[in-house]
Amino acid sequence: MPERALDRAAPFVLGLFRIVVGLLFAAHGAAALFGIFGGGPKSGTVGTVAVGAWPSWYAAVIQLGCGLLVALGLGTRIAAVLASGSMAYAYFVVHQPDGLLPLQNHGEPAAMFCWAFLLLVFTGPGALAFGSLLRKRSDDARGARPLGGEPRGILSAVQVNPGARD
Repeated sequence: MPERALDRAAPFVLGLFRIVVGLLFAAHGAAALFGIFGGGPKSGTVGTVAVGAWPSWYAAVIQLGCGLLVALGLGTRIAAVLASGSMAYAYFVVHQPDGLLPLQNHGEPAAMFCWAFLLLVFTGPGALAFGSLLRKRSDDARGARPLGGEPRGILSAVQVNPGARD
């Protein structure tokens, strides 16, 4: 019986995970681009990076843009694969030369974000995603029905299985 309750909550927990990870990633990019949220030289972030500076400025733009898209649940899988790849690049190019392990090279955030976004690539956005609402409205306007017939219950508009579109 407890497994059923956990299974019913899984899409919502996944949605909350996506929102938190996306907002944290976006905040990191905003701190680097605009020096807000405690960003700046004393906090360890660059503060405001010069426009076009490789790779800092591009990384910050990816962090802000992909973080917001993931948090909102819009194009989650595409934004997550880009974010995951950027964090893999950050880990192997920026952090790895300073030591093999994340604890040695201070690459824990890059490694954690990389794996968190890779998880979202395969799971999809979960519940509470704007992309699911927009897709449902589009399907309703065309008269499309989900596989299996009539929609059932509160989760009828939410697709969290690996085969779901996003």
